Amino acid sequence: MLSRRMLLGAAVMPMLPSLARAEPPAQDDLVAAGWRRDVLIRWGDRVEFDSPPFDPTAQTIESAATQFGWDGKVIGLVTAQPAADGVERALLAVAHPTVAARMAFPGGADRPSLAACMQGASIVNLERRDGRLVVVDGGFQSRRVTGTTLCRLSGPAVSRVGDAIQGVLAVSGGAVTPWGTVLLAEGDPQPWFARLRDADDRFPHSAHAQAYGWMVELDPFDPQAVPVKRTALGRFAHAGVATSMSADGRAVVFMTEDAEQGALFRFVSAAPPVGSTDGLLDAGTLSVAVVEGWTLRFVPLPASAIAGGALSAAARALGCALFDRPGGLTVGANAVLHLACRGVALRVQTDSLNPRAVNPDGHVLAFRPDGADAAASVFGGEIILLGGDPREGDGVNPDGSSTFVSRPDGLAFDDTGRLWIAAEASGLA
Repeated sequence: MLSRRMLLGAAVMPMLPSLARAEPPAQDDLVAAGWRRDVLIRWGDRVEFDSPPFDPTAQTIESAATQFGWDGKVIGLVTAQPAADGVERALLAVAHPTVAARMAFPGGADRPSLAACMQGASIVNLERRDGRLVVVDGGFQSRRVTGTTLCRLSGPAVSRVGDAIQGVLAVSGGAVTPWGTVLLAEGDPQPWFARLRDADDRFPHSAHAQAYGWMVELDPFDPQAVPVKRTALGRFAHAGVATSMSADGRAVVFMTEDAEQGALFRFVSAAPPVGSTDGLLDAGTLSVAVVEGWTLRFVPLPASAIAGGALSAAARALGCALFDRPGGLTVGANAVLHLACRGVALRVQTDSLNPRAVNPDGHVLAFRPDGADAAASVFGGEIILLGGDPREGDGVNPDGSSTFVSRPDGLAFDDTGRLWIAAEASGLA
Protein backbone atom coordinates (compact mmCIF):
# COMPACT_ATOMS: atom_id res chain seq x y z
CA MET A 1 0.00 0.00 0.00
CA LEU A 2 1.18 3.47 -0.80
CA SER A 3 0.42 6.66 1.07
CA ARG A 4 1.17 10.36 0.94
CA ARG A 5 4.22 9.58 3.00
CA MET A 6 7.59 9.36 1.27
CA LEU A 7 8.18 6.22 -0.76
CA LEU A 8 11.55 4.56 -0.53
CA GLY A 9 13.21 1.45 -1.84
CA ALA A 10 15.93 0.77 -4.34
CA ALA A 11 14.37 3.68 -6.25
CA VAL A 12 11.47 6.13 -5.89
CA MET A 13 8.14 4.36 -6.34
CA PRO A 14 6.15 5.83 -9.27
CA MET A 15 2.68 7.12 -8.57
CA LEU A 16 -0.04 5.68 -10.80
CA PRO A 17 -0.17 7.47 -14.20
CA SER A 18 -3.10 9.69 -15.13
CA LEU A 19 -4.33 12.60 -17.15
CA ALA A 20 -1.63 15.24 -17.64
CA ARG A 21 -2.39 17.80 -14.97
CA ALA A 22 0.47 17.29 -12.50
CA GLU A 23 1.90 20.33 -10.77
CA PRO A 24 5.65 21.00 -11.07
CA PRO A 25 7.55 19.09 -8.37
CA ALA A 26 9.39 20.89 -5.61
CA GLN A 27 13.12 21.34 -6.14
CA ASP A 28 13.99 18.74 -3.52
CA ASP A 29 11.53 16.20 -4.91
CA LEU A 30 13.23 13.58 -7.09
CA VAL A 31 11.94 10.90 -9.45
CA ALA A 32 14.29 8.08 -10.39
CA ALA A 33 15.57 7.85 -13.95
CA GLY A 34 13.28 5.79 -16.16
CA TRP A 35 10.21 6.48 -14.03
CA ARG A 36 7.35 8.92 -14.57
CA ARG A 37 4.98 10.39 -12.02
CA ASP A 38 1.59 11.92 -12.79
CA VAL A 39 -1.47 12.88 -10.78
CA LEU A 40 -4.15 10.20 -11.05
CA ILE A 41 -6.86 11.57 -8.78
CA ARG A 42 -7.03 14.35 -6.19
CA TRP A 43 -8.96 15.10 -3.02
CA GLY A 44 -12.43 16.23 -4.04
CA ASP A 45 -12.36 14.77 -7.55
CA ARG A 46 -15.59 13.11 -8.63
CA VAL A 47 -15.90 9.41 -7.76
CA GLU A 48 -19.62 8.73 -8.02
CA PHE A 49 -21.53 9.85 -11.12
CA ASP A 50 -23.76 12.33 -9.26
CA SER A 51 -20.97 14.15 -7.44
CA PRO A 52 -21.14 17.96 -7.65
CA PRO A 53 -18.10 20.08 -8.58
CA PHE A 54 -15.58 20.26 -5.75
CA ASP A 55 -15.59 23.43 -3.66
CA PRO A 56 -13.31 23.15 -0.60
CA THR A 57 -14.93 26.24 0.95
CA ALA A 58 -18.48 24.88 0.73
CA GLN A 59 -18.28 21.15 1.41
CA THR A 60 -21.40 19.25 2.47
CA ILE A 61 -21.88 15.75 3.82
CA GLU A 62 -23.64 14.81 0.59
CA SER A 63 -20.85 16.09 -1.68
CA ALA A 64 -18.01 14.64 0.41
CA ALA A 65 -19.64 11.21 0.36
CA THR A 66 -19.36 11.12 -3.46
CA GLN A 67 -15.89 12.65 -3.91
CA PHE A 68 -12.37 11.30 -3.50
CA GLY A 69 -11.51 11.42 0.19
CA TRP A 70 -8.89 13.18 2.21
CA ASP A 71 -5.56 11.37 2.71
CA GLY A 72 -4.85 8.53 0.32
CA LYS A 73 -3.32 5.12 0.88
CA VAL A 74 -3.42 2.80 -2.13
CA ILE A 75 -4.80 -0.65 -1.31
CA GLY A 76 -4.33 -2.19 -4.74
CA LEU A 77 -5.63 -2.80 -8.24
CA VAL A 78 -8.38 -5.28 -9.04
CA THR A 79 -8.00 -6.51 -12.61
CA ALA A 80 -11.18 -6.48 -14.65
CA GLN A 81 -12.08 -9.07 -17.27
CA PRO A 82 -11.05 -8.07 -20.82
CA ALA A 83 -13.84 -6.35 -22.72
CA ALA A 84 -14.78 -6.72 -26.37
CA ASP A 85 -13.22 -3.35 -27.20
CA GLY A 86 -9.79 -4.59 -26.03
CA VAL A 87 -9.30 -1.68 -23.61
CA GLU A 88 -7.35 -2.65 -20.49
CA ARG A 89 -9.37 -1.84 -17.36
CA ALA A 90 -8.97 -2.16 -13.61
CA LEU A 91 -10.46 -0.97 -10.34
CA LEU A 92 -8.32 1.04 -7.94
CA ALA A 93 -9.02 0.70 -4.21
CA VAL A 94 -7.79 3.52 -1.96
CA ALA A 95 -8.10 3.95 1.82
CA HIS A 96 -8.68 7.37 3.39
CA PRO A 97 -7.46 6.92 6.99
CA THR A 98 -7.50 10.46 8.36
CA VAL A 99 -8.85 13.99 7.92
CA ALA A 100 -6.73 16.85 9.28
CA ALA A 101 -9.17 19.59 10.25
CA ARG A 102 -6.60 22.39 10.17
CA MET A 103 -5.85 21.62 6.51
CA ALA A 104 -9.19 20.34 5.22
CA PHE A 105 -11.59 22.99 6.52
CA PRO A 106 -11.58 26.78 6.08
CA GLY A 107 -10.24 28.38 9.24
CA GLY A 108 -9.18 24.99 10.61
CA ALA A 109 -12.40 24.51 12.60
CA ASP A 110 -13.32 20.82 12.73
CA ARG A 111 -16.54 19.57 11.15
CA PRO A 112 -16.71 15.98 12.48
CA SER A 113 -19.75 14.75 10.54
CA LEU A 114 -18.27 16.08 7.30
CA ALA A 115 -14.88 14.57 8.15
CA ALA A 116 -16.54 11.16 8.62
CA CYS A 117 -17.63 11.34 4.97
CA MET A 118 -14.16 12.37 3.77
CA GLN A 119 -12.54 9.29 5.35
CA GLY A 120 -13.21 5.62 4.52
CA ALA A 121 -12.34 4.29 1.08
CA SER A 122 -12.80 4.85 -2.67
CA ILE A 123 -13.23 2.35 -5.49
CA VAL A 124 -12.38 3.99 -8.83
CA ASN A 125 -12.69 2.71 -12.41
CA LEU A 126 -9.48 2.97 -14.45
CA GLU A 127 -8.62 2.28 -18.05
CA ARG A 128 -5.44 2.49 -20.09
CA ARG A 129 -5.24 5.24 -22.72
CA ASP A 130 -2.11 5.98 -24.74
CA GLY A 131 -0.03 3.90 -22.35
CA ARG A 132 -1.37 5.60 -19.20
CA LEU A 133 -3.93 4.54 -16.64
CA VAL A 134 -6.62 7.22 -16.28
CA VAL A 135 -9.72 7.57 -14.14
CA VAL A 136 -13.01 6.86 -15.92
CA ASP A 137 -15.11 9.88 -15.00
CA GLY A 138 -18.33 8.65 -13.41
CA GLY A 139 -17.31 5.01 -13.87
CA PHE A 140 -20.04 2.41 -13.31
CA GLN A 141 -18.26 0.68 -10.43
CA SER A 142 -16.76 3.79 -8.84
CA ARG A 143 -18.06 4.26 -5.31
CA ARG A 144 -17.27 5.69 -1.89
CA VAL A 145 -17.38 3.94 1.48
CA THR A 146 -17.76 6.41 4.36
CA GLY A 147 -18.99 6.90 7.90
CA THR A 148 -22.56 6.80 6.57
CA THR A 149 -22.35 3.62 4.44
CA LEU A 150 -24.74 0.86 5.44
CA CYS A 151 -22.87 -2.37 6.30
CA ARG A 152 -23.86 -5.78 7.53
CA LEU A 153 -22.02 -7.97 10.00
CA SER A 154 -21.44 -11.68 9.67
CA GLY A 155 -19.79 -14.35 11.78
CA PRO A 156 -19.58 -15.12 15.51
CA ALA A 157 -20.08 -11.60 16.90
CA VAL A 158 -23.45 -10.99 15.21
CA SER A 159 -25.45 -12.26 18.21
CA ARG A 160 -23.71 -9.70 20.44
CA VAL A 161 -23.29 -6.72 18.10
CA GLY A 162 -26.16 -7.10 15.62
CA ASP A 163 -26.25 -7.80 11.91
CA ALA A 164 -26.33 -4.25 10.52
CA ILE A 165 -24.46 -1.00 11.20
CA GLN A 166 -24.04 2.35 9.53
CA GLY A 167 -20.51 3.42 8.75
CA VAL A 168 -16.91 2.36 8.21
CA LEU A 169 -14.34 4.22 10.30
CA ALA A 170 -10.56 4.60 10.52
CA VAL A 171 -9.65 2.48 7.49
CA SER A 172 -5.92 1.95 8.00
CA GLY A 173 -5.40 0.11 4.71
CA GLY A 174 -6.51 -3.09 3.08
CA ALA A 175 -5.81 -5.73 0.49
CA VAL A 176 -7.08 -7.12 -2.79
CA THR A 177 -7.84 -10.81 -2.26
CA PRO A 178 -7.05 -13.72 -4.62
CA TRP A 179 -10.81 -14.42 -4.77
CA GLY A 180 -11.53 -10.96 -6.20
CA THR A 181 -12.80 -8.93 -3.25
CA VAL A 182 -11.34 -5.95 -1.38
CA LEU A 183 -10.63 -5.99 2.35
CA LEU A 184 -10.78 -2.71 4.26
CA ALA A 185 -9.02 -2.83 7.63
CA GLU A 186 -10.64 -0.67 10.30
CA GLY A 187 -7.96 0.70 12.60
CA ASP A 188 -8.41 2.16 16.08
CA PRO A 189 -11.87 3.80 16.03
CA GLN A 190 -11.50 5.54 19.40
CA PRO A 191 -10.20 8.88 18.01
CA TRP A 192 -13.17 8.96 15.65
CA PHE A 193 -15.58 8.13 18.50
CA ALA A 194 -14.20 11.07 20.48
CA ARG A 195 -14.40 13.32 17.44
CA LEU A 196 -17.98 12.36 16.57
CA ARG A 197 -19.41 12.10 20.08
CA ASP A 198 -20.93 15.59 20.09
CA ALA A 199 -21.85 15.52 16.39
CA ASP A 200 -23.63 12.17 16.06
CA ASP A 201 -25.94 10.75 18.70
CA ARG A 202 -24.85 7.19 17.86
CA PHE A 203 -21.40 7.59 19.33
CA PRO A 204 -21.98 8.43 23.01
CA HIS A 205 -23.25 4.85 23.40
CA SER A 206 -20.52 2.31 24.18
CA ALA A 207 -22.51 -0.55 22.64
CA HIS A 208 -22.34 1.17 19.28
CA ALA A 209 -18.53 1.21 19.45
CA GLN A 210 -18.45 -2.59 19.14
CA ALA A 211 -19.54 -2.26 15.51
CA TYR A 212 -16.15 -0.80 14.49
CA GLY A 213 -12.62 -2.20 14.46
CA TRP A 214 -13.38 -5.13 12.14
CA MET A 215 -12.17 -6.35 8.76
CA VAL A 216 -14.62 -5.20 6.08
CA GLU A 217 -15.07 -7.13 2.81
CA LEU A 218 -16.43 -5.52 -0.35
CA ASP A 219 -17.25 -6.78 -3.83
CA PRO A 220 -15.64 -4.07 -5.99
CA PHE A 221 -17.43 -5.17 -9.18
CA ASP A 222 -20.91 -4.62 -7.75
CA PRO A 223 -21.51 -0.93 -6.94
CA GLN A 224 -24.65 -1.90 -5.01
CA ALA A 225 -22.90 -4.53 -2.85
CA VAL A 226 -23.26 -3.96 0.89
CA PRO A 227 -19.87 -4.06 2.67
CA VAL A 228 -19.65 -6.91 5.18
CA LYS A 229 -17.78 -6.72 8.49
CA ARG A 230 -16.33 -10.22 8.90
CA THR A 231 -16.25 -10.77 12.66
CA ALA A 232 -14.58 -14.19 12.42
CA LEU A 233 -11.35 -12.27 11.67
CA GLY A 234 -11.48 -10.56 15.06
CA ARG A 235 -11.91 -7.04 16.38
CA PHE A 236 -8.80 -4.98 17.14
CA ALA A 237 -7.02 -1.86 15.89
CA HIS A 238 -5.77 -3.02 12.50
CA ALA A 239 -2.62 -1.67 10.89
CA GLY A 240 -1.92 -3.83 7.82
CA VAL A 241 -3.42 -6.82 6.02
CA ALA A 242 -2.24 -9.24 3.34
CA THR A 243 -3.97 -12.21 1.73
CA SER A 244 -2.90 -15.49 0.20
CA MET A 245 -4.11 -19.03 -0.46
CA SER A 246 -3.04 -22.17 1.38
CA ALA A 247 -1.53 -25.16 -0.39
CA ASP A 248 -4.95 -26.85 -0.30
CA GLY A 249 -6.80 -23.79 -1.62
CA ARG A 250 -8.14 -22.17 1.56
CA ALA A 251 -8.19 -18.40 2.08
CA VAL A 252 -5.44 -16.97 4.30
CA VAL A 253 -5.51 -13.46 5.80
CA PHE A 254 -2.58 -11.99 7.76
CA MET A 255 -3.24 -8.91 9.94
CA THR A 256 -1.12 -6.65 12.14
CA GLU A 257 -2.24 -4.83 15.26
CA ASP A 258 -1.74 -1.07 15.40
CA ALA A 259 0.06 -0.73 18.73
CA GLU A 260 3.48 0.30 20.01
CA GLN A 261 4.01 -3.38 20.74
CA GLY A 262 1.58 -5.07 18.34
CA ALA A 263 0.65 -8.64 17.50
CA LEU A 264 0.51 -10.54 14.19
CA PHE A 265 -2.72 -12.46 13.51
CA ARG A 266 -3.68 -14.99 10.84
CA PHE A 267 -7.06 -16.30 9.71
CA VAL A 268 -7.36 -19.50 7.64
CA SER A 269 -10.79 -20.29 6.21
CA ALA A 270 -12.42 -23.61 6.99
CA ALA A 271 -12.84 -24.46 3.32
CA PRO A 272 -11.63 -23.28 -0.08
CA PRO A 273 -13.81 -20.93 -2.14
CA VAL A 274 -16.44 -22.84 -4.10
CA GLY A 275 -18.93 -20.89 -6.19
CA SER A 276 -19.94 -17.79 -4.23
CA THR A 277 -17.26 -16.54 -1.83
CA ASP A 278 -19.73 -14.55 0.31
CA GLY A 279 -19.29 -16.72 3.42
CA LEU A 280 -15.67 -17.68 2.83
CA LEU A 281 -14.36 -15.60 5.75
CA ASP A 282 -17.15 -16.46 8.18
CA ALA A 283 -15.74 -19.79 9.36
CA GLY A 284 -12.13 -20.76 10.01
CA THR A 285 -9.27 -20.57 12.48
CA LEU A 286 -7.95 -17.28 13.87
CA SER A 287 -4.44 -17.54 15.33
CA VAL A 288 -1.78 -15.28 16.78
CA ALA A 289 1.98 -15.52 16.19
CA VAL A 290 4.32 -16.56 19.00
CA VAL A 291 8.11 -16.15 18.67
CA GLU A 292 10.42 -19.05 19.55
CA GLY A 293 13.94 -17.88 18.74
CA TRP A 294 13.96 -17.25 14.99
CA THR A 295 10.76 -19.28 14.52
CA LEU A 296 7.24 -17.93 14.33
CA ARG A 297 4.47 -20.29 15.42
CA PHE A 298 0.76 -19.59 14.95
CA VAL A 299 -1.36 -20.54 17.97
CA PRO A 300 -5.20 -20.67 17.68
CA LEU A 301 -7.16 -18.14 19.74
CA PRO A 302 -10.15 -19.18 21.85
CA ALA A 303 -13.54 -18.79 20.17
CA SER A 304 -14.87 -16.89 23.19
CA ALA A 305 -12.29 -14.14 22.69
CA ILE A 306 -13.17 -13.77 19.00
CA ALA A 307 -16.92 -13.56 19.59
CA GLY A 308 -16.49 -11.36 22.66
CA GLY A 309 -14.13 -8.85 21.08
CA ALA A 310 -11.35 -9.29 23.67
CA LEU A 311 -8.81 -10.40 21.11
CA SER A 312 -5.77 -8.36 22.13
CA ALA A 313 -5.97 -9.53 25.74
CA ALA A 314 -6.39 -13.16 24.66
CA ALA A 315 -3.39 -12.89 22.33
CA ARG A 316 -1.18 -11.59 25.11
CA ALA A 317 -2.40 -14.31 27.47
CA LEU A 318 -1.03 -16.82 24.95
CA GLY A 319 2.38 -15.10 25.01
CA CYS A 320 2.10 -13.66 21.51
CA ALA A 321 5.00 -12.01 19.73
CA LEU A 322 4.98 -8.22 20.12
CA PHE A 323 6.55 -6.34 17.22
CA ASP A 324 7.81 -2.75 17.10
CA ARG A 325 4.70 -0.97 15.76
CA PRO A 326 3.90 -3.58 13.08
CA GLY A 327 2.44 -2.09 9.92
CA GLY A 328 2.34 -3.16 6.29
CA LEU A 329 2.28 -6.78 5.14
CA THR A 330 2.71 -8.48 1.79
CA VAL A 331 3.07 -12.08 0.62
CA GLY A 332 5.67 -12.90 -2.03
CA ALA A 333 6.74 -15.99 -3.93
CA ASN A 334 6.58 -19.31 -2.07
CA ALA A 335 4.14 -17.73 0.42
CA VAL A 336 6.92 -15.75 2.11
CA LEU A 337 5.31 -13.17 4.40
CA HIS A 338 6.98 -9.76 4.75
CA LEU A 339 6.26 -7.44 7.66
CA ALA A 340 7.23 -3.79 8.12
CA CYS A 341 7.86 -2.63 11.68
CA ARG A 342 7.65 1.15 11.99
CA GLY A 343 9.77 1.26 15.15
CA VAL A 344 9.46 2.41 18.76
CA ALA A 345 11.35 4.81 21.00
CA LEU A 346 12.00 2.18 23.67
CA ARG A 347 11.47 -1.56 24.00
CA VAL A 348 11.60 -3.18 27.45
CA GLN A 349 12.67 -6.62 26.24
CA THR A 350 14.34 -7.42 22.92
CA ASP A 351 14.14 -10.67 20.99
CA SER A 352 15.62 -12.13 17.81
CA LEU A 353 13.04 -10.47 15.54
CA ASN A 354 12.96 -7.16 17.43
CA PRO A 355 16.66 -6.82 18.32
CA ARG A 356 16.95 -3.13 19.27
CA ALA A 357 15.87 -1.67 22.60
CA VAL A 358 15.85 1.76 20.96
CA ASN A 359 14.36 1.46 17.48
CA PRO A 360 12.90 4.73 16.17
CA ASP A 361 13.69 3.80 12.54
CA GLY A 362 12.05 0.35 12.39
CA HIS A 363 12.92 -2.72 10.31
CA VAL A 364 11.52 -5.22 7.80
CA LEU A 365 11.09 -8.95 8.46
CA ALA A 366 10.55 -11.97 6.21
CA PHE A 367 8.86 -15.22 7.34
CA ARG A 368 9.22 -18.42 5.30
CA PRO A 369 6.50 -21.01 5.97
CA ASP A 370 7.15 -24.71 6.19
CA GLY A 371 6.38 -26.32 2.85
CA ALA A 372 5.83 -22.90 1.22
CA ASP A 373 2.29 -23.10 2.64
CA ALA A 374 0.70 -19.88 3.93
CA ALA A 375 -1.40 -21.99 6.33
CA ALA A 376 1.63 -23.72 7.90
CA SER A 377 1.91 -23.62 11.68
CA VAL A 378 5.60 -22.69 11.65
CA PHE A 379 7.47 -19.94 9.79
CA GLY A 380 11.21 -19.26 9.83
CA GLY A 381 11.95 -15.58 10.44
CA GLU A 382 14.76 -13.27 9.38
CA ILE A 383 15.51 -9.55 9.39
CA ILE A 384 16.00 -8.27 5.84
CA LEU A 385 16.41 -4.55 6.56
CA LEU A 386 17.26 -2.38 9.55
CA GLY A 387 16.09 1.20 9.27
CA GLY A 388 18.23 4.16 10.22
CA ASP A 389 21.34 6.07 9.25
CA PRO A 390 24.23 3.64 8.61
CA ARG A 391 26.65 6.28 9.90
CA GLU A 392 25.06 5.93 13.32
CA GLY A 393 25.63 2.22 13.63
CA ASP A 394 23.04 -0.29 12.54
CA GLY A 395 21.05 0.96 9.54
CA VAL A 396 21.50 -0.73 6.18
CA ASN A 397 21.58 0.96 2.74
CA PRO A 398 20.51 -0.65 -0.51
CA ASP A 399 23.68 -1.35 -2.50
CA GLY A 400 24.96 1.78 -4.16
CA SER A 401 22.32 4.04 -2.60
CA SER A 402 22.89 7.04 -0.36
CA THR A 403 19.28 6.93 0.88
CA PHE A 404 18.33 5.07 4.02
CA VAL A 405 14.92 3.92 5.18
CA SER A 406 13.26 5.15 8.35
CA ARG A 407 9.93 3.90 9.71
CA PRO A 408 8.98 1.48 6.90
CA ASP A 409 5.25 1.00 6.53
CA GLY A 410 3.70 -0.12 3.22
CA LEU A 411 5.11 -3.13 1.37
CA ALA A 412 4.36 -4.43 -2.13
CA PHE A 413 5.91 -6.70 -4.74
CA ASP A 414 5.95 -5.76 -8.41
CA ASP A 415 5.69 -8.17 -11.34
CA THR A 416 9.46 -8.76 -11.34
CA GLY A 417 9.50 -9.85 -7.69
CA ARG A 418 11.09 -6.60 -6.49
CA LEU A 419 9.97 -5.51 -3.01
CA TRP A 420 8.91 -1.86 -2.69
CA ILE A 421 8.92 -0.15 0.70
CA ALA A 422 6.80 2.90 1.55
CA ALA A 423 8.42 4.69 4.47
CA GLU A 424 7.09 7.32 6.85
CA ALA A 425 10.43 9.15 6.87
CA SER A 426 13.78 9.10 5.10
CA GLY A 427 17.26 10.53 5.09
CA LEU A 428 20.48 10.72 3.13
CA ALA A 429 23.63 8.99 4.29
